[in-house]
Amino acid sequence: MKTLKLSGFLLASALLTFSCGQNNKTVETSEAQEEAQSSGETLQLDTNSSTVNWRGYKPTGQHHGIIPITSGEISIDGDAITSGEFTFDITKLEIHDLEEGSENHGKLSNHLQSDDFFDAANHPQATFVITEVSPYTSGDAVEDQEQFESENTPKGESELAPASPTHWISGNLTMRGTTKNIKFPAAVSLSDGSVSAQAGFNIDRTEWGLAYGDEATAVDKTKDKFIYNAVSVNFDIKAN
Repeated sequence: MKTLKLSGFLLASALLTFSCGQNNKTVETSEAQEEAQSSGETLQLDTNSSTVNWRGYKPTGQHHGIIPITSGEISIDGDAITSGEFTFDITKLEIHDLEEGSENHGKLSNHLQSDDFFDAANHPQATFVITEVSPYTSGDAVEDQEQFESENTPKGESELAPASPTHWISGNLTMRGTTKNIKFPAAVSLSDGSVSAQAGFNIDRTEWGLAYGDEATAVDKTKDKFIYNAVSVNFDIKAN
């Protein structure tokens, strides 16, 4: 893996804007890549103060919540990140826009756990393993993906991304037994033996087989008979 020196980039990140340079998509999805080899000191993820939020969209509404992180670690060598791995509990996915215990909450929760979406009975966990970290430079930018316009159009990539990204992070995301490599910008800082990172981006859920209501199959989108393929993910993680 290419290690990335954190010093210097934090100051430079304040000068970055989204209006210059080449238009890099927030998430580049590709086939699984070789995992990074850890070296140096290993820091354990603080699961109590680390969060992963999700938001799904359909023309008639939105749903959002969190996916609990059960474990994780990041390896650093001096001021360089060398590897990282995180595990998520799909069976404990939370829905925050519906009252827990209500009929609608139960229906949505069961549907998300079913074979239409995560197939949690067969794939109860998701994982993310870092494959590469590279600098986010002043020539990089975030490009919003074109979406079908409705009252609930998914948030754009430039809205989701951190205000001053410092790195591009690439990693293998495994869900529902499928592994794809994704690349997104993040704001990362390292100080006093701890690492924190924030990021926000959209993924195409159908890449991992979560294809129920796939908007690509909608004959007439004005009938609202589809769910947007884009799912917004925001995370704030800390390791000590």
